[in-house]
Amino acid sequence: FEAVFARVREGLAWLYQTKQDVLVFAASGTGAMEASFVNFLRKGDTAVVVDGGKFGERWGKLAKAYGVNAVTLKCEWGHPVEPAVVEKALRENPQAKGVYVQANESSTGVYHPIRELAQVTARTGAVLVVDAISALGAMTLPMDDWGIDVLLSAGHKALGLPPGIAFLGASEKAWKLNESADLPRFYFDVKRERESQRKNQTAWTPAIALVEGLDESLAMFREEGLENVFARHERMARAARAGMQALGLTLYSRSPSPAMTTVLAPDGVDSEKLVKHLFKEYGIKLVGGQDAAKGKIFRIAHLGYFDDFDMLVVIGAIERGLHDLGAKVQLGAGLAAAQRSFAGGR
Repeated sequence: FEAVFARVREGLAWLYQTKQDVLVFAASGTGAMEASFVNFLRKGDTAVVVDGGKFGERWGKLAKAYGVNAVTLKCEWGHPVEPAVVEKALRENPQAKGVYVQANESSTGVYHPIRELAQVTARTGAVLVVDAISALGAMTLPMDDWGIDVLLSAGHKALGLPPGIAFLGASEKAWKLNESADLPRFYFDVKRERESQRKNQTAWTPAIALVEGLDESLAMFREEGLENVFARHERMARAARAGMQALGLTLYSRSPSPAMTTVLAPDGVDSEKLVKHLFKEYGIKLVGGQDAAKGKIFRIAHLGYFDDFDMLVVIGAIERGLHDLGAKVQLGAGLAAAQRSFAGGR
């Protein structure tokens, strides 16, 4: 196990593009989100939280659970946060210890401007905490170069693993906050984990099978090359967007993510019915919207291992499904646009 874990630790640092320790937890991604609160804040501290969807809402729930004062920046669903809005919030709340944001808000498919947000927090005492659960491996997030202070993720998205393993890397700025953090923690104690993991062990029982799977996933990423991994996700995203727009559909996200494409269902089509129909008739699994977007949008994931023909099958099924439900779409238009996108992107 120690030999495998050593490779995994090195591989995660390579993927994070950092010289810092990247810690591994036997937990879902939400465990890493919780760890990012309890290890770097004190009770009564102020944190700026970006709420642009279902997962942004989770920051506020964590703040409430641990007695942290949340300054909530609500974004209209489908829209990214503006760096100037975050800068203003920090100026008005100079005591804020952290800014909490998703890289990819997977309920809406929005990519938040992480690099620009890091430039904002670098000028303050606040750390930038980025949830990259559905972003890590699908887009570049160079932790050190951009100045991301806490970068957390999990294995069940772009890395293609079953759920149950999560990661967290922290900058020196964040580790200094850890020295005075007083929120209750036991299992999610990053200081204890760092001491153990530097010996290629974990403080508590490791998810051995998932660590071994992660070792293989990271080896596949290394073989492909980091820039090629990111380029592949961009290619899938461009083709998906081109295909949907060629069908006359509107993209939901104003800042589309390479990890997924979110699309407004056409007039007269309930996206929930479309999602169920596609799975029942064609074996294609998409997901619909949540809360205010329920019945209005559908979401296409293209993170993890997808190739050109996987995406063409998905687009073809969406064409057929929309046609089946009475939408006025030109069969073949989406496929042709995606084919052109792929052919031009080589």
